[in-house]
Order: sequence, then structure tokens, then C-alpha cells
Amino acid sequence: MRLDIYRRAESDGKFSYLAVPEDRDIPNEATNTDWQVEARALEVEDQADQIPDYDIEHLSEQIAEKGYAVTALH
Repeated sequence: MRLDIYRRAESDGKFSYLAVPEDRDIPNEATNTDWQVEARALEVEDQADQIPDYDIEHLSEQIAEKGYAVTALH
């Protein structure tokens, strides 16, 4: 699958990331924050469970449930 990756600044110089299938817009519940484009059309295996570079876990599960995936906040 191909994903567009967005990022937003958090505290302590860290970032949160949002992965959205490339044929979809950022979901309405996420448009009220300052997401910036990080990567376009990132190729990821269809059954991938995570994107370590962006600290995104349970990728397929999140996309199936919400239509997007977001960084796990620790």
C-alpha cells in the first residue's frame, strides 16, 4: 500500500506522525492540528504492522478501524 505521512511537533522536540492511504484526505478529526507533509506515496507492505521510522504501530489495524494510523504516544 502507499501512504502519505504527515507530522506535527510535540513537546521536547519530538514529532507525532499520521499515515493516511494516498488516495484519502486527512480525516476531519485530524484537520484541526498543524500537520505538515513528511512523505508522499511511501510504499509499505499491505500486511505491515508497523512503520518503525515513524513510531507507528498496529498500522493495518488502525487503518482498518479509523482510516488512518497515528504514532503511539508513550
